[in-house]
Amino acid sequence: MSLAVRELEDSPVKVCTVVGFPLGANTIEAKVVEARQAALDGTDEIDMVLNIGALKEGDTKYLMSETDKVIEGARDIRRDILVKLIAETGFLTENEKLLACWVATGAGADYIKNATGYGPAGAIVEDVRLLRQAVGPHFGVKAAGGIRDLETALALLEAGADRLGTSTGAAIMREWEDQ
Repeated sequence: MSLAVRELEDSPVKVCTVVGFPLGANTIEAKVVEARQAALDGTDEIDMVLNIGALKEGDTKYLMSETDKVIEGARDIRRDILVKLIAETGFLTENEKLLACWVATGAGADYIKNATGYGPAGAIVEDVRLLRQAVGPHFGVKAAGGIRDLETALALLEAGADRLGTSTGAAIMREWEDQ
């Protein structure tokens, strides 16, 4: 991580890392260590995978404790670190997606994100619309996974995404320029 921070030091590019990849099943303590180390290394943003098992069980106490401790651990080192919670919506029911939004907004995260790219589904317009409605207009929503063309990108932005995560950003921007 610190190599990326050093290499990008004089650029506007932000460095982000994921905590709890791929399914969020790491212990709370392990996630806190990951988040603190990332902050010490100088990362600008942390994407934390919510514990999918706890989401499926509706364990709000565990989810809030986990999220509070990870955010606190990172922000003890770096106050301005941005935190996104990943819900991996492809595994979740609508109620579980809403629970993830409740945790994100209640625990002081900055964004809710739909996927890591590991799960069974990437960014789906209906999911992004649901996340936006659940968190309201002043909370971040990031759509990620399977965004490969301009039409999909625009549909996700229209549905309420503030940010898009894609490995094809340059191609999408060329499509935009060609319009």
